[in-house]
Amino acid sequence: MSLEASRGDCVTMEPRAGVSKQDIREQIWDYMESQNLADFPRPVHHRIPNFKGSYLACQNIKDLDVFARTQEVKVDPDKPLEGVRLLALQSKKTLLVPTPRLRTGLFNKITPPPGATKDILRKCATSQGVRNYSVPIGLDSRVLVDLVVVGSVAVSEKGWRIGKGEGYADLEYAMMVSMGAVSKETPVVTIVHDCQVVDIPEELVEEHDITVDYILTPTRVIATGCERPKPMGITWFKISREMMEKIPILRSLRAREQQAGKDVTLQGEHQHLPEPGRQQTVPLSAGRRPLDTPGPEANSMEAARGSPPGEGALLTADVFVGNLPQDARVSDLKRALRERGFVPQRLTWQGPRRRAFLHYPDSATAQQAVSCLQGLRLGTDTLRVALARQQRDK
Repeated sequence: MSLEASRGDCVTMEPRAGVSKQDIREQIWDYMESQNLADFPRPVHHRIPNFKGSYLACQNIKDLDVFARTQEVKVDPDKPLEGVRLLALQSKKTLLVPTPRLRTGLFNKITPPPGATKDILRKCATSQGVRNYSVPIGLDSRVLVDLVVVGSVAVSEKGWRIGKGEGYADLEYAMMVSMGAVSKETPVVTIVHDCQVVDIPEELVEEHDITVDYILTPTRVIATGCERPKPMGITWFKISREMMEKIPILRSLRAREQQAGKDVTLQGEHQHLPEPGRQQTVPLSAGRRPLDTPGPEANSMEAARGSPPGEGALLTADVFVGNLPQDARVSDLKRALRERGFVPQRLTWQGPRRRAFLHYPDSATAQQAVSCLQGLRLGTDTLRVALARQQRDK
């Protein structure tokens, strides 16, 4: 993957096979620092990068009808979005800002003091002002967000977005869906430097990733026309116990959804080792099995080796795994699948062709597997994972 300057400060990215989200992040961060496009706070690595011209990019939101119509707008607390927070306050809109790392709740509502001057409003739009002039919004508050503004490290003109890697923007959106605060029609806007608009391989976009409808840069307003569905709620099997401990509001939402009869199985649950010599039966969410649980899967994974399905036999429940290392063994892949908690019913191994096929009981489970297995690595190689039929059609 390489970055090459074009159209002023714009950048084109030449994607290569096996490129990861982290590869793209590092390229963007390095480029912004080396070209002195970054602004305080620096260095921009491991952040949603602030950039020179961010206020100019933020001003472009005034040209969007969706901003003119909005009454309540949720804007992330990142530095490059400060100009949008100010515009929302100046336009007398209800401004909601997520609490840092969601430790004390989901939102803070920014409430300027009566008769606030322009200088006070500017302070309210900063991270310090958010702390000084806000009140928390609880789960039971009637919130209806008309517009979502998120920061990004990279974004494509198709609407694919990459954040800094911690997943908070995706989780915040999913939590808003669970609260009923947003719907699938709620537009999502991101504000970036021109160099952050790059090609992103679609196979990197996961089920829980938020996509964007508008991209604002200092020089452009891009309507992505993205038709990929946004997350429909919290993907619980992606949530770790550690994250649950850190985010109290997440625990409250889980209790509500569990009471409503939804599957709220967390990452790593039901993956307990059985006692030696003793079989263990554990109820599982779709497609997820405990490590080394005795059963037909272990034998069938081996039995399918060397028996590739004919192209006409590929089903929506089959998952393609490509870019296997030359020296990979079937046991390496099986171990990696167990660690992710998505062991298939059968595995067809085609090592010499550097690929394999995973066979799941139904298409929904296969879709979950594709989402969960994104970014899977064997050694230093990132594997390519997609529905088998989608892969055949490319």
